[in-house]
Amino acid sequence: MIDQAKVRVLLLESIHPDAVSRLEEDGFAVESVSSALDEAELIERISGVHLLGIRSKTKVTAKVLEAADSLVAIGAFCIGTDQIDLATASASGVAVFNAPFSNTRSVVELAIAEIIAMTRRLTEKNALMHAGVWDKSADGAHEIRGRRLGIVGYGNIGTQLSVLAENLGMSVSFFDTADKLALSNAHRCASMDELLETSDIVTLHVDGRPGNAGFFGAEQFARMRPGSLFLNLSRGIVVDHLALRDALRSGHLAGAAVDVFPTEPKGRGDEFLSELRGLPNVILTPHIGGSTEEAQSDIGGFVANKLAKFLIDGNTTLSVNLPGVVLPEQPGLHRIVHVHVNTPGVLAQVNRILAEHNVNVEGQLLSTRGEYGYLITDIGKGYSDSVLEQLRAMEQTVRLRVLS
Repeated sequence: MIDQAKVRVLLLESIHPDAVSRLEEDGFAVESVSSALDEAELIERISGVHLLGIRSKTKVTAKVLEAADSLVAIGAFCIGTDQIDLATASASGVAVFNAPFSNTRSVVELAIAEIIAMTRRLTEKNALMHAGVWDKSADGAHEIRGRRLGIVGYGNIGTQLSVLAENLGMSVSFFDTADKLALSNAHRCASMDELLETSDIVTLHVDGRPGNAGFFGAEQFARMRPGSLFLNLSRGIVVDHLALRDALRSGHLAGAAVDVFPTEPKGRGDEFLSELRGLPNVILTPHIGGSTEEAQSDIGGFVANKLAKFLIDGNTTLSVNLPGVVLPEQPGLHRIVHVHVNTPGVLAQVNRILAEHNVNVEGQLLSTRGEYGYLITDIGKGYSDSVLEQLRAMEQTVRLRVLS
């Protein structure tokens, strides 16, 4: 049974106050920390925590999950979840939720702003003005209208960027390993090379899965058109920054905008080190693609609500790693949540145990995804402890929770 007053929540990396307010509404005890924690620090603090909230810097490793003796769910208050060991979380029956849509507009607007700033060489003009130099000249400054934007990764952000770029008069090409429908007049490239060789501006919007590490390096920069621009607002590990520096210093690239880095400081005010510092017409931002007040408020409320609903009702809508199940709450009943290895006959075995103890099933819903199944069963109030003992003892059981 859940005693909501005893539920502990740990939120890291300055998660928006709206998340704190939402979780406190259900009586949970919420601790909010401004910075990320490394593995050792998180292991030290994770014991007794039921809900964990992170952003992109904190790594939830297998060792962290092993030390998490009470953890029920993890909320990634961002889009990506590659900082979480999803396989181990699933094997532990820990649900993972993220915010796949809430900050897409903010990232897209930053990309558009940086494209315009680099095309007009605003960073250099601004630096000269602050140095007292009046350099009124059109040399090297262009409109973005009529230029071709190449988008690598045509997901939620890439597609929205595609639409806005076309509205500004740009032509759009995209490349994605998955089969994606082209929006409006966007051109799907048959290969990455085609995109690189035909685009005036190349922007990356891919995830941080291990297979993407270092996939954009010297070979890809060499294939880009001379004088083109490069943006990365996805994950720092996907780009070879030494190769990017060389392409900028040689003049092959006219500019770059980078918001994400292979290694990032843990907290605000810490020193930032990068091979790209000090280069002209290079915009460096501290991983703020989704950091608008509007986006962070939306993310805070959205993910916090998913965490609370899962803890109290067991519903897994939009869970990243567990099958999606929503069963309307029925007052006066007990709800049993059963995470199990997806093998034939589990449902029959669960219902046989219930029937042998004369427990009536009032509502039931099962869904499976890959290796795991997720079963919600609503039963009457009268049942013995041996029912739960037998369900937990099933060979396929990963985790059993009684919610009400």
